[in-house]
Amino acid sequence: MACTNAIAADLTLDVATMPRVATIDPRFQSYNIEMVEVTGGRFWKPYGAGGTKAELFSARTPIDLHDGRLRKLATALSPAYLRVSGTWANSTFFADTEMPPSAPPAGFKGVLTRQQWRDVIEFSRAVDAPIVTSFAISAGTRDAEGRWTSRQARQLLAFTRSAGGRIAAAEFMNEPDLPAIGGAPDRYDAAAYGRDFATFRTFMKSTAPDVAILGPGTIGTGAEARARFAVSAADADAVSYHHYGALSARCSGDRTARQALSDRWLARTGETIAVTQTLRDRLAPGKPIWLTETAETACGGNRWAATFTDTFRYLDQLGRLARAGVQVVMHNTLAASDYGLLDERTHLPRPNYWAALLWRRLMGTTVLDARVPRQAGLHVYAHCARDMPGGIALLVINNDRRMRHSLTLSAASQRYTLTSEKLVDSNVRLNGRALALGASDQMPDLNGDAAAAGTIMLAPATITFLTVANAGNTNCR
Repeated sequence: MACTNAIAADLTLDVATMPRVATIDPRFQSYNIEMVEVTGGRFWKPYGAGGTKAELFSARTPIDLHDGRLRKLATALSPAYLRVSGTWANSTFFADTEMPPSAPPAGFKGVLTRQQWRDVIEFSRAVDAPIVTSFAISAGTRDAEGRWTSRQARQLLAFTRSAGGRIAAAEFMNEPDLPAIGGAPDRYDAAAYGRDFATFRTFMKSTAPDVAILGPGTIGTGAEARARFAVSAADADAVSYHHYGALSARCSGDRTARQALSDRWLARTGETIAVTQTLRDRLAPGKPIWLTETAETACGGNRWAATFTDTFRYLDQLGRLARAGVQVVMHNTLAASDYGLLDERTHLPRPNYWAALLWRRLMGTTVLDARVPRQAGLHVYAHCARDMPGGIALLVINNDRRMRHSLTLSAASQRYTLTSEKLVDSNVRLNGRALALGASDQMPDLNGDAAAAGTIMLAPATITFLTVANAGNTNCR
């Protein structure tokens, strides 16, 4: 990485007086396993497998949810939520029999078997990640007048209970502002969606009152999304939305790796949550907000989604959204295509996984205002430290590719700095030590280095967590 000797002005932080601004769900950092991964089918083709703009999808067999490495690495991120949904879920038939059909019935495009859903339930329980899902809404679920019926949803809920599973929350459908892509009927407008959402809410409150209703789960911020918000948000227990800053190259997106650390790119997360909060405040005041799907870009992510380049986006997004009071953020995906936290073939960790693990271990649920003026190239987020009464955890992102930054702390700290030899590397170092699984998938030590009180230097294009054990902040006792 190119850098200069230039140093930005020093920043002094007073960890003792940082005020509390939000509290987030203990399962704030969560993830998706797409429904099509569970059933098997065609999903975004990884670039490493020869993907081009012309080759959007590749066939895959169902994910092995009993894989020891997958379970071990998912458990390390717990507590979390596991969302099983996605575009394909809108038209997936739940075969409520031990002998599933060989092909989907009319009005559906895929089949979810009892055994596949049992595997989801067992995985969910094993890794402490209750299920979040959505239901089929395609033609096969509708009556002669085109209205949604609850038969499929009822069967899935009943089977989940009988198998000892827990569905913590559910959206009616995935991304209702893209109805044509999502398998909805022709001319499925906001009025039709609102009618069906009301039916869904009545059904859920009578059949599964312990399941939180999320909605609308839109992907856009334009007129179509606003119309869906208007007819559903008041009836939801929590407002949900999706965010992708752009499309990947598979879907003709024009993002470049050079833009991936820019303040303008990182700010897109804030722009979308600002729109969502405005809609929430007007249509469903006081209700919590969940981001139920997000990643580097839509359509499987770009080539650098699997490299250290995207770790800046990943952690900056968590920091911004926690400070905004968003309760849950679900990364897409745990282990599929280029934006997965884990490689889909080997389930080995990518840089974003190690970042997720550090967040999980260090950042608590009480969010503080670091009182750092907004500035180019340096983003600072503060929380009470996890499992460290009286402690403060800081996330300091130097997304400036050329300039060093510095900050001053009046107390000693433990430092955890993530670096990579090249931003587009799939490898990452913690305080100079390469992060990788050991023999028998043993986790590496994620220990910090002691840093004395005083000035801390932050090299260009690096990410640093700092924990202060005795911060003296009354919000963290």
